[in-house]
Amino acid sequence: MDRIRVVLADDHPVVLAGIRALLKADPEIDLVGEATDGGEALPMIRAVAPDIAVVDVSMPGLNGLELTERVTGECPGTRVLVLTVHEDAAYVQPLIRAGARGYLLKRSAADDLLRAVRAVASGGVYLDPSIAGHALAEPSGADGRPGTTEGREPLSPRETETLRLIAQGFSNKEIARRIDVSVKSVETYKARAAEKLGLKTRAEIIRYGATHGWFDALALR
Repeated sequence: MDRIRVVLADDHPVVLAGIRALLKADPEIDLVGEATDGGEALPMIRAVAPDIAVVDVSMPGLNGLELTERVTGECPGTRVLVLTVHEDAAYVQPLIRAGARGYLLKRSAADDLLRAVRAVASGGVYLDPSIAGHALAEPSGADGRPGTTEGREPLSPRETETLRLIAQGFSNKEIARRIDVSVKSVETYKARAAEKLGLKTRAEIIRYGATHGWFDALALR
């Protein structure tokens, strides 16, 4: 099995050293690059094309949000895992919208970081348990806000499964293989489910999943 190739970006030397030691101690992970700011990290990620970029939010040069947007747009083979002290929705939601596939707080246990790296590398989404519910959730109700089911036609089992897998980061082709249907059928299930729930973006689908327990297991594969 190929090792998970990781680039690490954090402007705090003590944090960088600790995470470096943790990642290097894991035989399934290959730390292929380190950067101390976003401006240094982006060309490195372009050059080495890692599976995962573990990035801080508050960095000089490019901050974590700007770096996530650039990596998502320019390096489609690299998934971003955000590692930060910030747990407020004002930080979480823009990063998810920008394409981050994982969000982990720096106060989490070491095993949580390794679990997050593996989950994101396998195509899933990892959300820190401290933020999975409150930071991504939006109030639901009968006033037209995304995700409310009151007054709407319920989802079919296929539509629910398709939306759940989309929230977890799987592509239409991957979903088709997992539930044994055609890609066209996946697209149909997705469109129907999104219309029923009033969901228009991936971030809204993830928020819906957070409020309905889809991330309770946290390491989603």
